[in-house]
Amino acid sequence: MKKALIVRHVPREGAAGFLRPIEAAGYEIERIDVASPDFLDADLCTPDLLIMMGGPMGVYEHDIHSWIPHQIEKLAARLEQDLPTLGVCLGSQMIAAALGARVYPGGSMELGFQPVMLNGAGADSPLRHLDGVPVLHWHSDTFDLPVGVDLLASTTSYAHQAFRRGRNLLALQFHAEMGEDPRFEDWLTHFWADLDIARQCGIALRQDHADHGPGAVAAGRAMIGEWLSGLEA
Repeated sequence: MKKALIVRHVPREGAAGFLRPIEAAGYEIERIDVASPDFLDADLCTPDLLIMMGGPMGVYEHDIHSWIPHQIEKLAARLEQDLPTLGVCLGSQMIAAALGARVYPGGSMELGFQPVMLNGAGADSPLRHLDGVPVLHWHSDTFDLPVGVDLLASTTSYAHQAFRRGRNLLALQFHAEMGEDPRFEDWLTHFWADLDIARQCGIALRQDHADHGPGAVAAGRAMIGEWLSGLEA
């Protein structure tokens, strides 16, 4: 059976709604936390599929999180081999850094449910399932677009919301996996300072999660399922 490795930067940010299409595509899922003593020795080139999820840390915070440069170095080796790789939020920023692009604070907190705007390449990609669908955004960092990738989607706040390179690399700044996972409550309580920064109301976000979450997850699953079906061996 094919192996998929999920890298979790914090336990409350897992693959959530993406688990179903990954399992349906025939992958046996394993997980590793960056806080684990085993992480620095992990070979990120071994899994058939690598999925890197989100986290509150910045890619540039090497002095705070010593595992970050190790992850970028190992990820760069994987990407050099064009092995199937998916990055979500912090995971997408890690991919950008591993491809040599700058990752930096964006200057504003993008938080809440809203659709992404697909460009021509995005409309002709698995992201087509997200067209007009509000998905969860929760970040304040961004990245320069790496050389050799195709930009797929933007928002008014952040131009670089998704990119791909060929069939095997997909990077998503937003959270199309979130909408039915109970850990959303952990986000609201643990990252409460972000709500203050973004001037968002937790009650309103809970309602948006109830209203838009199921549709976001359904679209996200369709997107990931199509992407996985198109991977090159």
